Amino acid sequence: MNTFNNCIILFGGSSEERLVSVASAQNLAATVPEATLWFWSQDDKIFEISGHDLASHKEAFVKEFKPTCAAKFSSLKDSLSEMKGKSVIIGLHGTEGEDGGLQSLLENHGIKFTGSDSKASALAFDKIATKKLAKANGIPVVDDLSISEFASHEISALENFFNTHGKVVLKPLANGSSVGLYIVSHRAELDEAIKTIKSKDVISYMCEPFIEGREITVGVWQKSGSETISLPCSEVRVTQGGQFDYLGKYLGKGVEELTPAPLNEAQTKACKELALKMHQIIGCKGYSRTDMILTPKGPIVLEINTLPGLTKASFIPQQLNVIHVNLRDFFAAQLSL
Repeated sequence: MNTFNNCIILFGGSSEERLVSVASAQNLAATVPEATLWFWSQDDKIFEISGHDLASHKEAFVKEFKPTCAAKFSSLKDSLSEMKGKSVIIGLHGTEGEDGGLQSLLENHGIKFTGSDSKASALAFDKIATKKLAKANGIPVVDDLSISEFASHEISALENFFNTHGKVVLKPLANGSSVGLYIVSHRAELDEAIKTIKSKDVISYMCEPFIEGREITVGVWQKSGSETISLPCSEVRVTQGGQFDYLGKYLGKGVEELTPAPLNEAQTKACKELALKMHQIIGCKGYSRTDMILTPKGPIVLEINTLPGLTKASFIPQQLNVIHVNLRDFFAAQLSL
């Protein structure tokens, strides 16, 4: 029996990473065309999409996907009965895909899905909790300051944090894909970042000192129930005037990505061991990707992603390509776990 005939690729959602999710689904659908495609809209409807309609959508990273068919279900919960007995390949990114809520819903209805369970997903999504656990397990982390609503006392604390460190990174606690990321070197940049964040629906942020070093990201792949490996390392290099934000990551503006990363044997070993250890202490299943800064003293963890991007431009596919594993074989292994 074809492994993928009884699969649903679920993608879309309402998070700020929904465009990346559509691009991931395009790559997944091309890899496993037998799977059924379900688009989860921002208003909670489920649409069954044809492979042709999905593939025909252009500029997925910057343009919203609009289904041309009628909704199959009025809500995700209404679709659960049809998911029973099938396997869900989760092609979502961001809040509803990675915070454990969807995983908990599927678990409660006995529906099989790819990726980590609800507990590990929720833990990894909480960047503060992740760093505390990493530190407790002897993994180096950077200092941080949490900001929940940018109230006046929090802005004062942020200004003091910036004055202490000179250069900081502001990033949302609940987003990935470098959405809403600010690298701040000057007070005017800090004021502008605060103004921009407050003009939107304010979400919780974390501020960290900017650490000089090489930006490395390493995937981890659980190949079977007993074998889990680190994938080759990737390095992100920001060109002059560039920034590894959403446009840099997905449209290649101002960044260069190197897979495998040009590291020596000791550096490679340290980065791969850190990624594997993070995967294990969080309790991840299937696959993950850990971002870190490689300093002269070794790698410092930034965060772990339980549903990293699977677009053609994403790091996991890049890293699999280095070891000559295609995405189809990768997900066949996921479905067997």
